[in-house]
Amino acid sequence: MPAAQPARTYPAHDEHPNEKITVAVDPYDMADKANIFSVHFSEIGMLPVFLVITNDGDQPISLVGMRPELVTVDRTKLLPANSDDLYRRLSHPSARGTSYPLPFPTKKAKGGVSREAQDEITNALFAARAVEPHSSQSGFLFFDVDGISTPLAGAHFYLTDIHDAAGNELMYFEIPLEKYLSAPAKP
Repeated sequence: MPAAQPARTYPAHDEHPNEKITVAVDPYDMADKANIFSVHFSEIGMLPVFLVITNDGDQPISLVGMRPELVTVDRTKLLPANSDDLYRRLSHPSARGTSYPLPFPTKKAKGGVSREAQDEITNALFAARAVEPHSSQSGFLFFDVDGISTPLAGAHFYLTDIHDAAGNELMYFEIPLEKYLSAPAKP
């Protein structure tokens, strides 16, 4: 797992100064970043997105009912996959190889999810229920982008249903992913 920095340090972030909350996303769409995982999520059509929520206020915020959503340029709304969705995708990969009109033995898809992959998914998923004052919470969300050629170009990330300590809903967060795509490369 990458160490989370304050959310405002990421190129793709949305800061609400009045509420003292900042939300950032960092897609792991390139091979050099995705190599932190032993599972090759891009091969199964999943996009890992590192989510960081920083609370600079004096009261905790609740993430119990939060709703993250990735909206592509053609307005397709993608919800994050849960661990069962990821296990299902990993255990039932499609058979790769040449297909023939006659049903004779070809390459079979192998199923099963290793204990190592299960542990990696469990440890990576964003599971925070709250963000304490003057701290950050982070983890990965996995979006099913199978069949979408450029899922990040023109896309927006939305985060809703976050509540303050009094139970009041905070303003929604909107992060255009163009901020991430147009950010200068880190040295």
